[in-house]
Amino acid sequence: MKILITADIHYTLKQYDWLVRIAPSFDLVILAGDLLDAFSNVDPRVQIAVVERYLKRLSALTRLIVSSGNHDLDARGSDGERTARWMAKVCAAGIPSDGDALLVDGTLFSICPWWDGPLVRQRIGEQLARDAKADKQRWIWIYHAPPVGTRISHELGEFGEPELAHWIERYQPDLVFCGHVHNAPFRPDGSWIDRRGKTWVFNAGRQIGDVPTHIMLNVEESAALWFSLAGPESVRLDQPLTFPLAKLTTPPAWLTSVHPAADLSPA
Repeated sequence: MKILITADIHYTLKQYDWLVRIAPSFDLVILAGDLLDAFSNVDPRVQIAVVERYLKRLSALTRLIVSSGNHDLDARGSDGERTARWMAKVCAAGIPSDGDALLVDGTLFSICPWWDGPLVRQRIGEQLARDAKADKQRWIWIYHAPPVGTRISHELGEFGEPELAHWIERYQPDLVFCGHVHNAPFRPDGSWIDRRGKTWVFNAGRQIGDVPTHIMLNVEESAALWFSLAGPESVRLDQPLTFPLAKLTTPPAWLTSVHPAADLSPA
């Protein structure tokens, strides 16, 4: 299974266009939250309508998974907690999203919403406890905020989430795909990848331009590649993690076979 992962697109339409172009080359595309931009001058309702169309286009090209982030909250429930209510329409369109679990070739994907208060947080805990009991060969979480105390949560301070770190320690999933902390991969003390116990955690970061920062993962090859304006890097997931990470100088055969136009240019 070959997976493309990104997050924090923040209504950058050229980056959505890039995803539409490259999506057919992958078995699965994962968008780990913050699809919208809460600080944009574009009305949130317009943003939602446009992004919904992009998501439907992507889901027609390949399997797609989407989770919400803090910029995606558009409503308040009767309990007063803010939620991404529009994600219900994404789910109704047949796209796995907040609260869903998806089993693909023995890999279980748990898709977690952004929580704004104790009730949604409790539902996430119940979701993970349920999914922990499911039959699976591999367990992957999509969760917008990174876990506290990892390189993927460092920016100008610590922006990781203690609750996620607690759940990772308890359940030890194989992989967790995050976002939220835009500059972590570009800092000397940060990274786009780290480990917490046996769990690999990822945060592609965010950049300007037509191409989002993104991670390409080959499950069978146990290989993860990160692409950004800072240059590509690679990590073997079947080997110990050491820093600094290796720069990628030659694209692996599996990448060129999946995407023949792939090169090592930032864009």
